[in-house]
This record gives sequence, C-alpha cells and structure tokens, in this order.
Amino acid sequence: MKPVSALEEVVLAEPRGFCAGVDRAIEIVERALRKFGAPIYVRHEIVHNTYVVNDLKARGAIFIEDLADVPAGATLVFSAHGVAKAVRSEAAQRGFRIFDATCPLVTKVHVEVAKLAKEGYEFVMIGHKGHPEVEGTMGQLREGIYLVEDADDVQKVQPRGDKLAVVTQTTLSVDDAAEILAAVKRRFPHVREPKKQDICYATQNRQDAVKLLAPGVDVVVVVGSPTSSNSNRLRELAERLGTPAYMVDAASDLRPEWFEGRRRV
Repeated sequence: MKPVSALEEVVLAEPRGFCAGVDRAIEIVERALRKFGAPIYVRHEIVHNTYVVNDLKARGAIFIEDLADVPAGATLVFSAHGVAKAVRSEAAQRGFRIFDATCPLVTKVHVEVAKLAKEGYEFVMIGHKGHPEVEGTMGQLREGIYLVEDADDVQKVQPRGDKLAVVTQTTLSVDDAAEILAAVKRRFPHVREPKKQDICYATQNRQDAVKLLAPGVDVVVVVGSPTSSNSNRLRELAERLGTPAYMVDAASDLRPEWFEGRRRV
C-alpha cells in the first residue's frame, strides 16, 4: 500500500487484543496438540479469529460442527463459546477424550441457568440468533428459554409462569444489552436480573476504550474477523460515535482510500 501523506499518527487502543478466556482456549488446543499429536478435533472455531484458526489448522487441528465427523477414540476440544448439554452428552457417550475450553464467564452463565431452572425459573436470553454461545446457553435447557435480539422481540415472549430471569450473551454491545434489558423490565417488572452483568469485563473495557478513542481520531480500524461478535460490536460502536470504522482480518484488507486526508487513525 502506498504511504498516505496526510497520515500523522496511529493511536493504539488500550486495552486491546484477546481476553483471558480466548488465550486459555488457544492454549488448551496447543497443549493437546503437543501432548497427543495431530489431529486434534475442535467443535466449532476455537475463537472467531481467522489468523488463529488457520495457524492451528496448519499444526493439525481439525474444526468440525458435527460430532459425526469425529472418529472413535479421538481427542475433542469444546470451543470457548461453550456447547449445549446434548453435545456434551453425545461426546461423552461416544468415548472421546474431551477437553473443555469454554470460557469461564460463559460457564458461569450456564451454571446460573441450571440453578435457577431447578427453582422453577424460565429465561429471557439477550443475544444473537445462530451465535454458538447463544446456542450453547439455550441448549442448557430443553424448554423455557426465549431469545430476544432487540427490544421488539421482548413483546413476543410468552412465558408460561411468573418466575422469569434474564441472561445475556457475553460478547454483546453494553449499550444495546442495556436497552433490551430495560424493555424486558418494562414488560416484566419482577424479572430477575443477573447477579452481576453477564457481559464479559474484557468485552466491556474494549468497548470503553473505543468510546474514549473514537471521538479523537479520523478513522477506526478494528483488527478482527467477520464472524467475531466482539469485533463487530467495536466497529459498530465507533460508527455510532460518528467515526468511520472498518474491520480487517489482515494488512492486505486495508484500503488506501480509507486514509485519504485522515491524520489520526
């Protein structure tokens, strides 16, 4: 890429990079590869980062969605996003050597769902349909958990009883989640909120870093993959604050026109 003469300063957000849960998940796959050798099977991408996934593939990790693709006796790792109870049961029945790389903060949500379900609660889950973390959390129960993606969805929830609790996907926009939670509380005033906000502290403090940074720069570039909820939320947040924002997986994705006449990036 040709240098752009106007560009004077590149500002790095702080904090940035992977959270502790992602670092832990990657390390679990790397240690499994060292100890047992290739191939190591991983259910779903260990993290939503193309660079990390391709690096692990090159070293012998095989990423699968269906346990039918895992041969008998194989080593299987659950991704950081967590899995449904049915997946866990099937993996145990089929006798795989299992390593669980589920983020501890996601596990905390699963434990809370199981505990409150025993007390007769149903759940509203704030999250994105189809995201593996949402599928894993909703898959902790056979019924009685309702997904809402926005405030409008809250009106469609029809719980059977009057005991209702809220859980959220850990990688949401803090502001979006608060708006949806407010809609839930308006419709269900006695809803039980999470003891502590479910949104991951690393997700929150990276969003806070963008909030601080975006107003003082001309362009925000988020290094992250299209499948990453966290990366998408950071880009959206910068745009909402009025700063042009782009997401790239690699240096080759950068476009010179993004930086024309821009001084601080």
